[in-house]
Parts: sequence; C-alpha cells; structure tokens
Amino acid sequence: MDFSGLLNGFATALSTTNLFYAFIGSLLGTVVGILPGLGPTVTIAVLLPITYYMSPETAVIMIAAIYYGCMYGGSTTAILLNIPGEAASVVTAIDGYMLAKKGKAGTALGIAAIGSFIAAILSVLALTFLAPVLASFALKFGPPEYCALAILGLVMAASLSGKSFVKGLIMVVLGMLAATIGQDPMSGNLRFTFGSQNLLDGIDFVVVAMGLFGVGELIANVEHIDAGSIVTTKIERIFPRIKDIVQSWWAIIRGTVIGFLVGVLPGGSGTISSLASYAVEKRVSKHPEEFGQGAVEGVAGPESANNASSVASFVPLLTLGVPSNAIMAMLFAALLVHGITPGPFLVRDNPVVFWGLIASMFIGNVMLLILNLPMVSVWVQLLKVPFSLLAPIISGIIVVGVYTINNRVFDILIMVALGIFGYVMRKLDFELGPFLLAFVLERLFENSFRQSLMLSDGSPVIFFSRPISAALLGVALLFVVTTVLSTIKRSKARRNGGMIR
Repeated sequence: MDFSGLLNGFATALSTTNLFYAFIGSLLGTVVGILPGLGPTVTIAVLLPITYYMSPETAVIMIAAIYYGCMYGGSTTAILLNIPGEAASVVTAIDGYMLAKKGKAGTALGIAAIGSFIAAILSVLALTFLAPVLASFALKFGPPEYCALAILGLVMAASLSGKSFVKGLIMVVLGMLAATIGQDPMSGNLRFTFGSQNLLDGIDFVVVAMGLFGVGELIANVEHIDAGSIVTTKIERIFPRIKDIVQSWWAIIRGTVIGFLVGVLPGGSGTISSLASYAVEKRVSKHPEEFGQGAVEGVAGPESANNASSVASFVPLLTLGVPSNAIMAMLFAALLVHGITPGPFLVRDNPVVFWGLIASMFIGNVMLLILNLPMVSVWVQLLKVPFSLLAPIISGIIVVGVYTINNRVFDILIMVALGIFGYVMRKLDFELGPFLLAFVLERLFENSFRQSLMLSDGSPVIFFSRPISAALLGVALLFVVTTVLSTIKRSKARRNGGMIR
C-alpha cells in the first residue's frame, strides 16, 4: 500500500473546497435518502452537468458523498414511516418500523447510524488496501480480458438486478442497442440514426440517466404519493444502550463482510447485500422468531451490509474501469468528461483523484455520523414536505441540466421519451438498472471484442486460451446456469403449491 499516496489524498480531501463539497454531498445525500420518492440515482443524474465545471477530484468527492449519504439517510423513513427512502432500505423497514411502533425508534435510528458508520469505515480500509492490489492485477488485462469482464458485468446486471432473469436480459439488450445509436466507432457507418443529424453522436449518458431515473421516477411518484404517518415526531433517545450495541456487534461485522463481498461484484447492489445479511442474521440468531417483530439485529445487519456495499462498489470502477451499478456508471461518465479513464492506470496517472476520493470517504462518513445522530429530529420534519412542492422544482432542474449539455431542445425530447419508457417499464415490473449498466458497458464490450478478433485473425479461441478471460467467462456461465436453475426451481415450487391448494 502507498501510505504517501494516502497522506497526499488526505491533503487533497482536507482542502477547503473539497471539504465543503464533501459536506454538501453528505448533507444532500442524507436529505435525498430521507425523502421518499427520490434517490441517489436521480439526484446524481440531475447534478451531473454541474460537476463538469469542477475539478475532477472535487466532482468525484461530491458524487461519492451523495451516494453513501443516501445509504445513511434511507433508513430514517424506513424506520419512522415504513417507507424506504431508497431501495436498499426495504429490508431495514421490516424490523426498524416494528421497533418504532414499540417506542424504540431512537434505538433503531441509532443502531442504523452506528452500524452504517462502522461498516463504511471498515470497508474504506479494505478498499484502501485492496484497490491498489487489484489495480496491479488489472494491468495484465488485454482486449480479451476486458471483453470477458464486460460480459460478466452484463450477465450479473441481468441476473442480480431483478426478480426475473429474462426481464433483466431484455433490459440489457435494449440498453446495448441504445448505446449503438450513432456512428460506428471503427467504420464510421451510421447506426439507428433514422436520418436525424442530432443522433450522429449517439445519445448522451446524462440524457439517458435523467430520462430513466429522473423523469420516470417523477411520473411514478406523482401517480403513487404515499400518505404515510410518522410513528413519532419526538425521538426521546437516539444513542442506543450498551446492551443494544453488544447485541448488534456481530450482526454489524457480518453485514459489513457480506456487503463488501457483494458490492465488489459487477451488478451487485445494496439491496442484494441487505437481503443476504437479513437472511444470515435470521439463520444464526438464537431467537429467529423475533425477526419481523422488532429485532435489533434485523436493523444492524442490513444497514451495515447496505453501506459496506456502497463503498465496495467503487472497487471495480477504480481498479478495472467497470461500473458495478447505475450510480458508478454516472461517476464513470463524470471522470470521462474530465479526461480521466477509470481503471488500472488511475492510481498511476491520477493519484490525486484516486487517493483524494478514498481519503474523502473517511472524512465524509464522520460527517454523516454527526449529521445522522444529533439531527434526527430535523430530518423528521423534512418528511412533512409534500411531494407536490418538490416535483416542480426537480422537473425544472432536470430540464435545465439536460439542455445545458449540448444546448439542444432535442435532448429534452429524448429525455422525456426515455422517461415515459422508464415509467412503462416500471409498470411492467422491469428493472431499469440493467439498461443503464448495459448502455455504459456496451462500448467496452464492442471495442474489446473487435480488438480481440483482430489479434486472433477472427478466431474466438482467444477468449478461452487466455486464463483470465476464460475464468471470467466461466464465472459468467456459472451465473447464467445457477440463475436459470433457480428460476426453474421456483417455477416448479409455485406450480406444486398451486396443485396442493
């Protein structure tokens, strides 16, 4: 590990400008996580154009702070309203809301904040030691390895991002097709432009992100405005008792390990890690019957896994140049705009960005702990802001943000069309994450696939004759097989259950 690089990273993160934007990102992320109907994906998509005018290290520090800030804040509405602020807090709501109903809302909120903090710090430490090692390993990657890695990312996005592998695969294919619009990067031939001059350069990533997650989310939330009631507006005790901390300690550690391992995988998510953590805690508990009735471990484990996963998701982006989820895809785009390519050369070519980001995570998580424990009563009041007031403001920001990219009304029309598409896909129970991931990974897949075939004179054997690419393809195949078998098993179980009834 490069300790001098980490020290320089702290020097970068502790500069006045970067401290300010780390605080703004942490605060904004917490607020967005608390408010139902918003989320990190929508927020970052809306703010992405603003980062174009920042230095690269400041941009990634703010975006990262928004991301893990949302992971913290999402638990507040889950516990107090039984309305997850973001998807990964769905599991937290199961026992957190029951604790709140029993008058232990402060305990649940405190355990969620402390578990999140411990998991995030431990995960950043793991990232600090692991990322440079993986970056060195990634230097061995050539076109066949990157192609295999892109395939693995696409397969995992399809298999891990939704209940139906087929639906996930459909969204992956649609995302890849959308990414091919414009000029062929090698031949210059036009693809799917339909004679439009505006599509010669393809569709901008920010337009896609804002359309799917910004406009689509707004339409969905206007249709379904939840009128939940807050369990209590006065939280008597925030810091949990020593007994609760001791009871939750191993759940926090296990959740951290599970979240980090899942987050490292391309396609992994906080939702998956929190579900896995909850299942593990229920299995190892001496009192599994308490889960669902207000078990403290049912809050500590999933919240820890959720935050550990958010930190770990930076590993494949920073070391391999492969975004593991929609938010990392946006961070990927933000770095590219500044002329920085995430991947194995990031540590060598842009150490200020790499180590500045890692150092800022230590600082940002301390800020979040301070924001989340003493200010819970303030966050509770934010829950009273009606969505009817937020929607017009968000809509205006989205439209202005998209227009400023290329100063074209055409981009706004494309964004609206994608928003309607995203809304329809939600109604049909399709996940949008695979679409955005595939949109980003398509270029990596296409270029590395073509380059590999050029190296082998058109022979596909090159993908299987190199150990790393063969291993990655083997893992991708294993994911497909296990997912298909699991789907068949569930289908048979449903049919058998229907026959019994």
